[in-house]
Amino acid sequence: MNQQTTSQAQAPQNAVGSQRVNETFLRPLEKPALNWLAGHMPYWVTPDVLTAFGMFASVLIAVSLILTNISPAYLWLASFGVVLNWFGDSLDGTLARYRKIERSNYGYYIDHAVDSLSEVLIFLALGISPYVRMELAGLALVSYLLLSIQVFLYSQVKGVFQISFLRIGPTEMRCVMIASNTIVFFIGNPSVKTFSGIFTMYDFVMIFISLLLFGAFIVLTIIRSRQLAAYDTYLLEQRAISARLKTERAARRAELKAVKQARRARKQRGHSPGYPGVVNMKARN
Repeated sequence: MNQQTTSQAQAPQNAVGSQRVNETFLRPLEKPALNWLAGHMPYWVTPDVLTAFGMFASVLIAVSLILTNISPAYLWLASFGVVLNWFGDSLDGTLARYRKIERSNYGYYIDHAVDSLSEVLIFLALGISPYVRMELAGLALVSYLLLSIQVFLYSQVKGVFQISFLRIGPTEMRCVMIASNTIVFFIGNPSVKTFSGIFTMYDFVMIFISLLLFGAFIVLTIIRSRQLAAYDTYLLEQRAISARLKTERAARRAELKAVKQARRARKQRGHSPGYPGVVNMKARN
């Protein structure tokens, strides 16, 4: 890993939004904890090392979920992997900013590329586990990727990188997964028969996550498209006003130039010498 790394979660100034929005329920507790951890990390622990560690934790989560087909005890290992993933994924950017070794373009790119791969592994593993139907895990994954696209698009056009919605962010979603794993381990995975089939408790968790993420995508798309349309209309009006003022200024300059030229012409005519023939006639008289 390269020793000089980036702010893994900080958006670069020249490629994406520089204003980062992450206001969540757990943020007042999470931020001080991350700052403390960043100040106590050994020198050999770099943000790149933490990013790789977070990816390793994602693989651990996926393998553990698949192994729950053998024993539900692996749910504990999956939950432990969630904690490790939080440690690596959340601390890499904080450590880069703490040591002032940000490389924002690289960090933004690699961090979210790794995040996307991690989510694919985890959701697919949930579908392979005995607790969640594959189609529901896939639906949750698609909803997550849609909201990610929403984040990246808005960051590009408005310079605002927002990773929390309704005060819910990645850390809160990790807590939901740990809580679900714990409940399923102790009381099992209760199921309900409906007209469209049998759904387990974990299925309903996936449905809730899908509706939450997809709903956020739809609502944000409507709200932000209206905001951007209004903003672009305002820019068009300002450009039209600017063009009109520029045309008026050019017309005034042309008019003033014409007036000056006319005055100069009259002045030149007033000081022009008489014709020699006229002067000689006056002299003879």
